[in-house]
Amino acid sequence: MLTHPQFDPIALSLGPVAVRWYGLMYVVAFVLFMVLGRLHMKRRPDIGFTREALDDLLFFGMLGVVLGGRLGFVLFYKPIYYLAHPIEIFYIWQGGMSFHGGFLGVLVAMWWFGRKTDRSFWQVTDFIAPLVPTGLAAGRMGNFINGELPGRVTDAAMWPWAMWFPQVDVTPLARHPSQLYQFAMEGLLLFAILWIYSRKQRPAGAVSAVFLIGYGSFRFLAEFAREPDSFLGFLALGLSMGQWLSLPMIVAGIYILLQSHRAKPA
Repeated sequence: MLTHPQFDPIALSLGPVAVRWYGLMYVVAFVLFMVLGRLHMKRRPDIGFTREALDDLLFFGMLGVVLGGRLGFVLFYKPIYYLAHPIEIFYIWQGGMSFHGGFLGVLVAMWWFGRKTDRSFWQVTDFIAPLVPTGLAAGRMGNFINGELPGRVTDAAMWPWAMWFPQVDVTPLARHPSQLYQFAMEGLLLFAILWIYSRKQRPAGAVSAVFLIGYGSFRFLAEFAREPDSFLGFLALGLSMGQWLSLPMIVAGIYILLQSHRAKPA
């Protein structure tokens, strides 16, 4: 059984200002978005995006991620608590972000961006879909550095890379390093799939659909190794909240992919 390295959550201190690893992972995510976005524009000039449009996309995306992620956590995971403590909705420094909420926030932001720039919704989402997984990978690495959102208790003899997280368990318990599973699947593998799939022209909505199917499937699988939130536990059919929120993504992705190939608009 391995032991979590126990990283200091503070990457560096500049006087009274502390820069945390998790915050740096957001910076890494946004930088990767810009770098990969420019590469994507060069290999697919037919998409019609410019550097100025990419800058605007990042701004709209940041708003969607932060606002949607926080509201999603409030509504999906702790609605009763925040109904009783509404002021704490704004205490984002205490943690509490939902990917699925952030995803919905980004969808709204991309719709808004499309209307402002006279682009269709699918033009925008098909462009950004291959750029998103590396940001997800950065976020999962931030979770691992902090030792948060660990996996379920497992048999160290069967899983030699199982890890003890002292931040979670006082006595040594072998847990799946599920953050790394998600880093590999939702981040690196999904990026590779989308980057290759989007290298040439596809029907409108197809790239977005592959993202939905890929993320939903990988997240659903990873949740079998991830410890469910203590305040929720397992829900109907023994599935976690993350799994129930991923199922609509998979279904929607399959539907959109089938419809896009039937319509076949480039």
